[in-house]
Amino acid sequence: MNDQRKKLLLIFVSAVGLAILPFIAQSFGNAWVRIIDTALLYVLLALGLNIVVGYAGLLDLGYVAFYAVGAYILALLASPHLFETFPAIAALFPGGIHVPWWAVLPVGAALAGLFGVLLGAPTLKLRGDYLAIVTLGFGEIIRVFLGNLEQPVNITNGPRGLDRIDSMSVFGIDLGKPHQIFGIDVAAVTNYYFFFLALVCAGIVICYRLERSRIGRAWMAIREDEIAAKAMGINTRNLKLLAFGMSATFGGVSGVLFATFQGFVSPESFSLQESVMIVAMVVLGGIGHIPGVVLGALLLAALPEVLRYVASPLQAMTGGRLDASILRQLLIALAMIGIMLSRPRGLWPAPEHGKSASSANGNNPATK
Repeated sequence: MNDQRKKLLLIFVSAVGLAILPFIAQSFGNAWVRIIDTALLYVLLALGLNIVVGYAGLLDLGYVAFYAVGAYILALLASPHLFETFPAIAALFPGGIHVPWWAVLPVGAALAGLFGVLLGAPTLKLRGDYLAIVTLGFGEIIRVFLGNLEQPVNITNGPRGLDRIDSMSVFGIDLGKPHQIFGIDVAAVTNYYFFFLALVCAGIVICYRLERSRIGRAWMAIREDEIAAKAMGINTRNLKLLAFGMSATFGGVSGVLFATFQGFVSPESFSLQESVMIVAMVVLGGIGHIPGVVLGALLLAALPEVLRYVASPLQAMTGGRLDASILRQLLIALAMIGIMLSRPRGLWPAPEHGKSASSANGNNPATK
């Protein structure tokens, strides 16, 4: 069997496995399918952050701000909140504002991309720790802004958040409701699974094409040596802004999907811890390597939920003296430390040109 047939067989087996995965998980309860749905959203976020961190080499700790922008745009345009707050809107739209998600998606992506460019513009000369601090501050500003934008006019409903957000419909099929296909019961979370999976596949294709394009190679040149890249005629300013904008666009799209999936958004969903976790996904999987980023996102998104079933028995063994949530966070931290000590370049790092596979994995005996 030649390499081409092996690849086709691998793609076919993977497609079948991904198609039956939610139904297997659904047999154990819808909560497991919801965990997979959330993990797919994190994959999309990690792919976007990998553009600015993995390709361009710019550390962004405020990435969750773009996630929040997309989520709140959909929440405002697809919920009764503005209808109830502003009488003028109620007069114009007696039935309330219910903009479909597909119309909000490009708006959320464009607005998040604009915010990304606005963040990148004042940070063009910053690198490393200084860039991380500025982006961290930007993310916190957005979160605090959303939490306080209820006075003097209640726009975001403050820390209480926005609820009653419309669910997603695709070709007239409401994904927020269970359906029956060929006699098989399909839960709402399973409907979202297939849609999120399709968007993740599209995101992977986009990132793959970007990586091998002239723009992607220019980003990597900037990452390796910005001065040398500038000397070769690369417009580092515009390319950095493009990296911030493209990365933020992924965040905005993910935010729109998150809002319609959850049906509720609040500032607590976009804390600094979320930004740090998304950065950890990229680093843990393998910076700049798409398969590694996907693996890191799936692992770190699903691990906290899976460890709930480990922390509870351990809490019971100690007679309740240990808090289950704290114990779960401890187990996650220990797992991350163990992985990074054993795989310092990530679980699935990008292969280095001119080096053997063992050297690319950080196992070169000559360096030990």
